[in-house]
Amino acid sequence: MSLITFNQTKRPHLSQAFHGLFEPVFNDSLTAGVVSKVPAVNISENKNQYHIDLAAPGLKKEDFKIELDKNILTVAVDHASEDKNDGKRYSKREFSYHSFSRAFALPESADNSAIEAEYTQGVLSIRVAKKEQAKPVARQIQIK
Repeated sequence: MSLITFNQTKRPHLSQAFHGLFEPVFNDSLTAGVVSKVPAVNISENKNQYHIDLAAPGLKKEDFKIELDKNILTVAVDHASEDKNDGKRYSKREFSYHSFSRAFALPESADNSAIEAEYTQGVLSIRVAKKEQAKPVARQIQIK
């Protein structure tokens, strides 16, 4: 695919209007800011439990608040950025912490009484056990 530039000499007022409309969509700083504010999540399962791994480096386990309301599991962090006056003049400053909240609807097969969480090396790992009736049962079938 090739990039086609809009000819500014024929209709300069249209060019500026289109540029102003679509610039925020293609601006890297805008998309980078949106992506970085919501931590990435991996969700998987095995025969015994569901796994939710949330990438949130630079936080402490005390920063997290995990709640369960009916079958909605919510992970939230409310962490204000600290303004340290270290005598430096920054031309760009991207180190900061922010607040976020992620909610996950647990399936009916989840055992809400058996949820464990651990924060290690920047990853919050949540393990939700499956109910016994939801676990796959393997058995040998006899041929008659």
